[in-house]
Amino acid sequence: MTDKTYRGLLVEKRTSGVTIVTLNRPEILNAIDWPMHAALEELFADLDNDRAVKAVVLTGAGRGFCSGGDQNALDDTLGPISPTRSGRHLIRNMLELECPLIAAVNGVAVGLGATLALFCDVVFAEPAARFADTHVTAGVVAGDGGAVIWPLLLGPVRAKHYLMTGDFISAEEAAAAGMINSVVPEGTVVGHAVRYAEMLASGPRDAIVWTKYAVNKLIKEQMHLNLDTAMAHEMLTFHSPERKEAVAAFREKRKRFAEGGN
Repeated sequence: MTDKTYRGLLVEKRTSGVTIVTLNRPEILNAIDWPMHAALEELFADLDNDRAVKAVVLTGAGRGFCSGGDQNALDDTLGPISPTRSGRHLIRNMLELECPLIAAVNGVAVGLGATLALFCDVVFAEPAARFADTHVTAGVVAGDGGAVIWPLLLGPVRAKHYLMTGDFISAEEAAAAGMINSVVPEGTVVGHAVRYAEMLASGPRDAIVWTKYAVNKLIKEQMHLNLDTAMAHEMLTFHSPERKEAVAAFREKRKRFAEGGN
């Protein structure tokens, strides 16, 4: 991998074989617009093609991991970008990354942000971290991978509660449910994830890579089963009255915030 730059991302490649990827739009809790989405797709493919990369840590800048899709950008004209193709390729590239991918969740992980964290191989979180898939509160279906990964981690009954309500689950609750690996002390999650990644990076590469590949077959099977359906339904609901109401409410809230209101 050359010293490329990626829109909205910081990439730090260490001599230990660990690469730290930081979602870097802290002023809006690292919300992802379409150029940043494309950069993530490209980055995971580039990391997979770089034999010097033996483990990857994914985290967020500032006080949050990722607040999801940038609502300002979602309804912009996409030009040649296909949201369905782009979403499918992002998940595929994450799952095809051979080396271990470790999430260091330092705050809220919402919508696409939760999807990014939960599709990692190992997930560590700080006590203040919370997870939610809030697509439904925006009037759309959880089409970016939430309908795939939440049922796998929590089981269908609990997953449907969170996906149909948009409720948050705390880091402690997520760990107790087996949704994430563990909660670490405040302010230590990146360091903890890096040390764990260094441990894996120094291990038997082929054994680790092919163990991950074998387990990921389960996730890929579920992805092939329902990701396209969820994404198609998401596109349909983008044009629904509920979506228009949600967008209007979001813009009004943003306007009040900009004017110094609540």
